[in-house]
Amino acid sequence: MIHLVQAALAVVFPALVIAAACKDVTSYTIPNGISLALLAAFAPAALVMGLPLHTLGLHLGVGAAALVLGMVMFALRWIGGGDAKLFAAAALWLGWPAGATYGAYTAVAGGALAIGLLSLRSSWLRPYVIAGPAWVSRLAEPDEAVPYGLAIAVGALLAFPLSPFMKAFAGF
Repeated sequence: MIHLVQAALAVVFPALVIAAACKDVTSYTIPNGISLALLAAFAPAALVMGLPLHTLGLHLGVGAAALVLGMVMFALRWIGGGDAKLFAAAALWLGWPAGATYGAYTAVAGGALAIGLLSLRSSWLRPYVIAGPAWVSRLAEPDEAVPYGLAIAVGALLAFPLSPFMKAFAGF
């Protein structure tokens, strides 16, 4: 029975970051509820996975550092407020050293997203895209924002197998 609970909790993180990415791409918003759900699920997941106290401290430190970094990026208008909160909530789950990998993967995914959006918004491709669904057409708008939640989710999903959560889950 405990393995079923552990498996269910191991799915919470990927499901929520995927939901955040989908919502951001289609509406340019990440609901606070998704970041709050990540925060709320962290403690029970850590308890069930049996993470030691020093590991929990590292998770909290990485999450706090990511929150500060997210607030700086938000203040510089590089990302939105929902992106900053998602970035910090995901970092809380990833801990150390997966948090560093998460930051690198997110940066690379953000660069790929920027290149993709520049292509989508180019004069040669945009006329074909605007005939599609409204959310795709909005992505092709030249002055529209970047749904950075997608890059955050890609970075988080790629780093998650390296996290202490997945290592603890694999040990059962």
